[in-house]
Amino acid sequence: MRTLSRFSIPATFLKRSVAALCLSAGALMSQFAAATTVQFQTVMGNFEVNLYDKTTPKTVANFLAYVNANAYTNTVIHRSVSGFIVQGGGFKYVTTDKLEAITPNAAVENEPVYSNVRATISMAKTPNNPNSATNQWFINLADNSGNLDKQNGGFTAFGEVTGGMDVVLAIANLTRFNFNGSFTEIPLRNYSAADYTAKKPVTNEHFVVIERVVVLNADPDTAASLNPAKNTLITEKSGGGSGSLGFLSLLVLGLFALGALAVRGKNLLNKA
Repeated sequence: MRTLSRFSIPATFLKRSVAALCLSAGALMSQFAAATTVQFQTVMGNFEVNLYDKTTPKTVANFLAYVNANAYTNTVIHRSVSGFIVQGGGFKYVTTDKLEAITPNAAVENEPVYSNVRATISMAKTPNNPNSATNQWFINLADNSGNLDKQNGGFTAFGEVTGGMDVVLAIANLTRFNFNGSFTEIPLRNYSAADYTAKKPVTNEHFVVIERVVVLNADPDTAASLNPAKNTLITEKSGGGSGSLGFLSLLVLGLFALGALAVRGKNLLNKA
């Protein structure tokens, strides 16, 4: 529970603090502006995703770190749930009948700013751990806000499909199989129930392979024309996260408050 403590700060200190925070904010905005529109190039066609870089900056930076490292090259869609989601980002095609987990980076802080409505892309995570997202992502096939916006601290929607949703739906319509007991809902193409019964080997001709994810547009304002739905079901902070306001919103509010106090020379409220 947050508490408030009141203390006074000299005006000169406040002015210096505001200046320092403004410089820090500028540096952060430059860093976070590395987000963009990306294209998923798959064996079934391409689809584009516009990232919410200014409002879910940590999640976007995390995702782009994998993109820039080519970590998503030759990964597969390893889970498909009809009318719910398709999921990928965690496993790479190695050879016949073999998938290999890609090495995850450190987990990213949850940013449940937006709602998990149809066509949004969100981060997967482990149960009962809001801040456990690493490399795996999923695309919502329907409006899953009533479930995912409040479950496990809320799932971070960090972008939306703006082109090629028909490709995503085509992937979702593939028959799903139990592959090696590890993937119970994996979609396979050109593969039948008879093939499964006959234990026909599964190759890259059958997996839904993401050949690569590429940056199409590095303009940080590519999401300016979008109007994503806000997550209104989150009512408290998730595991030390910044809640629905997001980090940058809190930073702007902090700068505004400090600026006002520097001018008026009043006491500062500190949130602990």
